Amino acid sequence: MNSAKFIDLVRYWIVIAIGIFLASNIVDGITYDSWTALIVVVLLLSIFNIFLKPILLLLTLPFIILTFGLMIWIVNALLFMLAGSLVSGFHVESFSSALLGALVVSLVAIMANILFGGKKTPPSNRNPDSKPNKDDVIDI
Repeated sequence: MNSAKFIDLVRYWIVIAIGIFLASNIVDGITYDSWTALIVVVLLLSIFNIFLKPILLLLTLPFIILTFGLMIWIVNALLFMLAGSLVSGFHVESFSSALLGALVVSLVAIMANILFGGKKTPPSNRNPDSKPNKDDVIDI
């Protein structure tokens, strides 16, 4: 693994940790007992996002299309609840708490993408200073 990918992974973990920390402070039904539990939840949610989430998104694809993507929020909430049930010291009291927690984590991730994501554009073969040639025609 090169250093750029490792830095992206650490950045992802930090964003998820901040999101879960904020969710536990904002949402009434989400609590954690120790920082260790918070770190374990961050790692577990990362593993869920790598292995379980793609399978769940594929299985719920018709519902995702019908709900214009809102089903993704429900899948995130289900993964949040699963992490809460598996990690002792991290508590998610209800599905509505999981929905709000997933929303907070998603909003933190969106804000981090806006602030730190940067614009990724594919490289162009054309020199930006060159003018279009008369032979450059797009055939439809």
